[in-house]
Amino acid sequence: MIKVITYGTYDCLHYGHINLLQRAKALGDYLIVGVTSEDFDKSRGKINVRQSLTERIEAVRKTGLADQIIVEEYPGQKIDDIQRYGVDIFTVGSDWKGHFDYLNEYCQVIYLPRTEGISSTQLRAQESKIKLGIVGEDTSYVKKFISESKFVNGLEYAGRYSHEADGNVAFSAYEDLLNQVDAVYIASKPKNHFEDIRKALLAGKHVICEAPMSLKKTDSEKLFALAAEKHVVLMEAIKTAYSLAFNRMLLLLKGGVIGKIVSVDATCTSLNDAIVEKNGRILNNGSMAAWGPTALLAVFKILGTEYKDELLVSKFNKTFDTFDNIHLIYDGAVANIKVGKGMKSEGELVISGEKGYIYVPAPWWKTNYFEVRFENANDNQRYFYQLKGEGIRNMIVDFVKEVCDQNGSHNKISHEITTAIAEMMENFEDRKNVRILEF
Repeated sequence: MIKVITYGTYDCLHYGHINLLQRAKALGDYLIVGVTSEDFDKSRGKINVRQSLTERIEAVRKTGLADQIIVEEYPGQKIDDIQRYGVDIFTVGSDWKGHFDYLNEYCQVIYLPRTEGISSTQLRAQESKIKLGIVGEDTSYVKKFISESKFVNGLEYAGRYSHEADGNVAFSAYEDLLNQVDAVYIASKPKNHFEDIRKALLAGKHVICEAPMSLKKTDSEKLFALAAEKHVVLMEAIKTAYSLAFNRMLLLLKGGVIGKIVSVDATCTSLNDAIVEKNGRILNNGSMAAWGPTALLAVFKILGTEYKDELLVSKFNKTFDTFDNIHLIYDGAVANIKVGKGMKSEGELVISGEKGYIYVPAPWWKTNYFEVRFENANDNQRYFYQLKGEGIRNMIVDFVKEVCDQNGSHNKISHEITTAIAEMMENFEDRKNVRILEF
């Protein structure tokens, strides 16, 4: 019996895939098809897969061409599979010609011609073509967003509008931008977020907005209600929520890896964004607005939003907070948050439990590695996950998927968390329900 093996993502299965599988089947007596997992695809830069692994496996199964279907999950697996299953022929499309020649040491390698004129990438681009506009200044983060959006198929950047009229903008009026796009990424100053989002939603546009999405709890609730009324997507943009490592860490915590959680300590600081003035204008949103949502995201994801008491200690420079220390008290647990744009500290995340603790090194908000540590160091575990584009790329992909599906499954930040973040911003701004000590 001649065994043949081939691999693919098989997203949006089309006749090009089927033709390739038919040719592979004809090479031998038994065909093994490896379907790549989403995590493995992400590690290779293919991050805009539309269908789940289960859906893609089922699509391959329905062709009737595969005698056996396996899941490809890690680099080097092809060699393991060839040896494990006694494979005689490895085959793949000719667009990979030469790439897998090293497998000739283990079996025969055959590159098959691909069907011209069709690909999953093209189908995804045609299906989810979204024109995206940006509202905000020409900051480094906006530039990163534009750069990362180029890796996402089906997304077309239409131009930018700025309240500050900073030049280099494609639209001189917000209304003009809204008339030309399907969705907007809002990165204006937090004080403008509510109105910028409201106008976009009223125009029937999908929105992804930098955190904090609003500065009042009721404003967040109004915006989500309006988005539901208009049947459009509204998402808060905190890139950490879309880090694979961060989400794997949350799953481990839910599984009880460190036992009952006792405390969460999150620190986010930066000096490169220290307060400066230009032409009499202060170019800084302050520590709470800049870093608060990211740190609060971790706490709310781990401990929930129902804290019992809070204390906020702030240091001010003129009218801006350069440092904030937030204490949240829960039933049976506490959280300690340090955020600053006028001071520097180790930007780490530590989650302490009754059996052990999780340590995420700086900068934890770009999570790609963490450790689970115990009393006996021999039991410690380390976890590594590749993160491209600081999580921004994954965030944009999930926004595009949510616009296409509109089922809530791709939004990694719940309405409750967004609203709780807004409530903390409101408490800080209004000095209510919080004891603030200024020094």
